[in-house]
Amino acid sequence: MDSTPTACRRFTPCIALAGALLLVAPAGAAPQQDRDEAPPGLPSVPLPDEPLVLNTHAIQEVRVVVVARGLSHPWSMAFLPDGGILVTERDAGRLRMVRDGVLDPEPLEGVPAVLSRGLAGLMDVALHPGFEENRLVYLSYTRPLPGETGTVAVVRGRLDGMALRDVEDVFVAEPFGGTTAGARMAFAPGGLLYLTVGGAFRTDPLDSRAQDPGTHAGKLLRLRDDGTVPDDNPFAGRPGFKPEIYSLGHRNQNGLTIHPETFAPMTVEHGVQGGDELNLIEAGRNYGWPVVSYGRQYTGVPVGDGFWAPGMDEPLVFWVPSIAPSGLTWYTGDRFPAWKGNLFVGAMQTGRIPGTGHLERIVFNENDEELAREWLLTELRQRIRDVRQGPDGLLYVLTDADDGALLRIEPVEPAMQP
Repeated sequence: MDSTPTACRRFTPCIALAGALLLVAPAGAAPQQDRDEAPPGLPSVPLPDEPLVLNTHAIQEVRVVVVARGLSHPWSMAFLPDGGILVTERDAGRLRMVRDGVLDPEPLEGVPAVLSRGLAGLMDVALHPGFEENRLVYLSYTRPLPGETGTVAVVRGRLDGMALRDVEDVFVAEPFGGTTAGARMAFAPGGLLYLTVGGAFRTDPLDSRAQDPGTHAGKLLRLRDDGTVPDDNPFAGRPGFKPEIYSLGHRNQNGLTIHPETFAPMTVEHGVQGGDELNLIEAGRNYGWPVVSYGRQYTGVPVGDGFWAPGMDEPLVFWVPSIAPSGLTWYTGDRFPAWKGNLFVGAMQTGRIPGTGHLERIVFNENDEELAREWLLTELRQRIRDVRQGPDGLLYVLTDADDGALLRIEPVEPAMQP
């Protein structure tokens, strides 16, 4: 029986992986305070005023259009049935409206106060599956707590013009100290709501919040649309376990989507130096952080006890060096036939080098095994925070910047023949 770790057998020769780890984080890596004075990365490139035509591998040409500018660190978006697009701004804690390619100068009313510091702030926005009847909008955010700390919370409100009415709590995570990070949401068929809770940054396997079933930190949660616990959650009723937990052993999940065929949740999470992961989640499973990881500490020391361990699931895809993955979406539309069935993942920077953000296209076979990866939008040198498929079958992307933008990727129609 082959004892090689599954991830090595599927995707990357283990010898090459070990070399990549050494290149990313050599044992003599400089301390954090020295690296903070390092060069700022590649020079920034302003977004073009006119549509930009780019070449890709599977499609000869695609066009990138700047739909709206002036967004302050946008984090997520949701498409309204009337054509409007809701966009969250993390740092400012504002919910914005883009309609007909124009960003409304005024934010929507009714958004709760958020703790905005570091990675904390206003995070995801999602529409209830019955939105056309109930008009319910869900927001995940960092709720302020005494002592300048915060915790992940979810509220919902009824969209009425440019305001949320009847705003109420759906879920508030038990405080676990400090501030929080990833808090993605996704509704699955049947109306169940998945929620990622980040903040599990510590690396001591004996004191890890990601491995502690008594806290929400470092977990994927599953809720009903009103925030209550589904009866069939894997740990519901089990002493010492938070009943909302669906899976554990995650560091900081910044992307979440639903598999288009199996309807299983899929998440991407940040490693340290290397070890970013894409996981196809199964109920009750443990995904290893920080006991096992394909990454290294910022000092170059390996994380945990190796790449894999019994009872802990390996990632479907991993990245060495890290790409700081963010939003992700399956492409299921008809506007890009060559991309149908591909997964798109936002990347904010590669190998901790600013100016190397991009969009990744991942091709899988029928068994969800990786076949190929392509980097897109590298010419823009933007941090890509989110990617979604719109109702029109096009791809929409958010750039993470003080002056962030909403981009649209569309096909280049063949020239009309005389």
